[in-house]
Amino acid sequence: MKTLTLKNKFQANATLLPNDFIDNYMIDANGEFVKVYLFLLRHLDDPCSSLTLSTIADCLNNTEKDILRAFRYWESAGLLRLEHDQEGRITGLELLRTVKSQRENTASSEEQPSAFDGDTAAAAAAGRPVTNADDLADTVTADTAPAAVSHRAPAPNTAAARTVTPAKAVPIDAFRAQKEIKSLLFIAEQYLGKTLTHSEMEAITYFYDTLHMSADLIEYLLETCVENGHKSMHYIQKVAFSWVEEGIETVSQAKEKSAVYNKNCYTVLNAFGIKNRGPATSELAFIRKWAEEYGFSPDILEEACRRTISATHQPSFEYADSILTKWHENNIRHLKDIITLDEAYRREHTSPRASGRTKSVTKNLNNFERRSYDMDSLEEQLLNSN
Repeated sequence: MKTLTLKNKFQANATLLPNDFIDNYMIDANGEFVKVYLFLLRHLDDPCSSLTLSTIADCLNNTEKDILRAFRYWESAGLLRLEHDQEGRITGLELLRTVKSQRENTASSEEQPSAFDGDTAAAAAAGRPVTNADDLADTVTADTAPAAVSHRAPAPNTAAARTVTPAKAVPIDAFRAQKEIKSLLFIAEQYLGKTLTHSEMEAITYFYDTLHMSADLIEYLLETCVENGHKSMHYIQKVAFSWVEEGIETVSQAKEKSAVYNKNCYTVLNAFGIKNRGPATSELAFIRKWAEEYGFSPDILEEACRRTISATHQPSFEYADSILTKWHENNIRHLKDIITLDEAYRREHTSPRASGRTKSVTKNLNNFERRSYDMDSLEEQLLNSN
């Protein structure tokens, strides 16, 4: 392949873009977000510029919401700080130095005490907490953590210091976790369509730190709940807890669980003729009982619902539950098992002993016969009609 030659004919009026931005930030960012960042960089020291949200949106042929999303993204990436008034409106923007620029600035300034001096290195080697790790977490990301160590002044030549490796000295996993949590908070704002409250941010951090859910799984959790019309963090927490209890650790497992849930709910609601809504809380409890506790397949659930409609002429989760509970007690697993059970029921109720039974009839003063409906008689009528 022919080598490309780049020629520099830039004039003095130029915008300086740090190489660190290109190497470590631009690759993962949306193209529209990059445009917004470059636009802000262009007007950083322009005394004649009078920027507003609508002005930026018009110049970049975007909506104001697109510009706000870009602001939040660069804020989560640590390159932008937003200033707000008491009503929450953006009043100022502050572009922050990239990580590499911060390191270069530190190296060019007067020598400061090393973040990993001999005492700290010895503490890390001994397994004791490194007290200044939190300070480093504000300026170092997972991608640049090794470089952050390499530029530091070497620790004193002690036996403890010589045994410390960069992996032990710098908690790279902590930096990666911080980066992933920031990304999750940004993604959550996009799905929920609002700025997260403090409690909502704590909930998402709890999923990651305490429940040990992966970032991909938390993102799929948010996506699934929002697509089903649930943006309440309380609801999202309940789903997260149920996934942990069921041992769901990957997105593929969650998708499989979600597919089964959707299929069972659709089967029952469709069989009952319920359209344009999801199951109520009490109805969902019945469906989960039938599918998860009893282990019935969708075709058995559909048959129970069909018999319920034939007997009661209306959707009744209670009546369907009585049918499915009886089938569970009789160890029904397939539709053919139901047919066998039906035949046994007919033989029992058409035997000479059963036909010779007489039912006591209670009559009122006008000699009208009272009728008493119960589950057994309704089921018998239903079986005889098949």
